[in-house]
Amino acid sequence: MIKDIQIGHRLIGRNHKPFIIAEMSGNHNQSLERALAIVEAAAQAGVDAVKLQTYTADTMTLDMDEGDFFIDDPENLWRGNSLYKLYQEAYTPWEWHKPIFQRCKELGLIAFSTPFDETAVEFLEELNVPAYKIASFENTDLPLIRKVAATGKPLMISTGMATAAELDETVRAARESGCHDLILLKCTSTYPATPENSHLATIPHMRELFQCQVGLSDHTMGIGVSVAAVALGATVIEKHFTLSRAEGGVDAAFSMEPHEMAALVTETERAWQSIGHVQYGPTDAEKASLKHRRSLYIVRDMKAGETLTKENVRAIRPGNGLPPKYVDQLLGKTVKRDVKKGTPVTWDLLW
Repeated sequence: MIKDIQIGHRLIGRNHKPFIIAEMSGNHNQSLERALAIVEAAAQAGVDAVKLQTYTADTMTLDMDEGDFFIDDPENLWRGNSLYKLYQEAYTPWEWHKPIFQRCKELGLIAFSTPFDETAVEFLEELNVPAYKIASFENTDLPLIRKVAATGKPLMISTGMATAAELDETVRAARESGCHDLILLKCTSTYPATPENSHLATIPHMRELFQCQVGLSDHTMGIGVSVAAVALGATVIEKHFTLSRAEGGVDAAFSMEPHEMAALVTETERAWQSIGHVQYGPTDAEKASLKHRRSLYIVRDMKAGETLTKENVRAIRPGNGLPPKYVDQLLGKTVKRDVKKGTPVTWDLLW
């Protein structure tokens, strides 16, 4: 049995509604005022948590704009930037973390972050974050994973690009280093991702393979993929979030706007509510509808001794008579009293 996990005031598990995370990333556009506005919009949309990313350009890469350090892939959303300049633009200043976390707390949101190196973990520990997330591109950085796992706090790990063998190494490293509350997030590391490349059938397989909760870090547009993931057992949904895609930002192109996030919160909860359990026969709510089934009725006035035929017996609504499956047994039998049109057929009506 895969246990529930508690982060802040929320229990996460298949018996609880999906845990929805709004990923701010660099969508604050280097404005603390905008970052706080994103927090407020996330709260209004009904999410459970806001997640930051904790790094600096220097902890991510080298200050070079050539060779391996320059993005020239024509299919890349960030083409034309050096890695260093991209991270300079996208990073969340570390001195902003405390006021952002404080605003989250005031609004009843859980706040945590993705660290990208050991110094970020140490910084976040000073802020007493309740959980951690490892990004897809760091899911093979075992020293980082061991550092985070050693905090003993719940850990989410995005699985983008990782083979089953790599994930096995990652999960073992986390568990051996002190992580007891692990959630793997199925992820496709393209920006945006497509539904066709999401392969959500992996979610239940991953849950059985690693015996842990599984969620989805979703880079697709819209909410359909996330809803489908919940139907397949995802307990966590993470989506990038912005105030407006039109206003730009490093991740704005594949981020949810407030009205979309509100729809995601509503529809993933409906998907979770709909799963239920294996159920045959009428539910309690359906029992009142049984009377609207078809059943056998007398459809012409009849005198005692007359024979039932296809002309005077029919399967119609409502359902107060015998089920239609008995019609062949009844044809040719006689009624033992006068019967009016509209009388339900019952066994005691017949000889």
